[in-house]
Amino acid sequence: MTTITIPKKITKGEELIIIPRKEYEGFLRYRLKEYEELTLTPFQKRRLQKARGNLAKGKYLTIHELKSKLGIKN
Repeated sequence: MTTITIPKKITKGEELIIIPRKEYEGFLRYRLKEYEELTLTPFQKRRLQKARGNLAKGKYLTIHELKSKLGIKN
């Protein structure tokens, strides 16, 4: 893929990169897939509500506590 970088001096503080249109369109398609909304099942909705309730009550483990309980050293 051919790219051209335009320095900040020419663009008044913003560095710009020029790429071919097909590459750009592929990038946009990728980004759109990344932000698609998920539809939760009723079970997932209940679990999410329960998790949010537990979080609000302070019933959770930090990542360090979880690693300690699982015996993970890193």
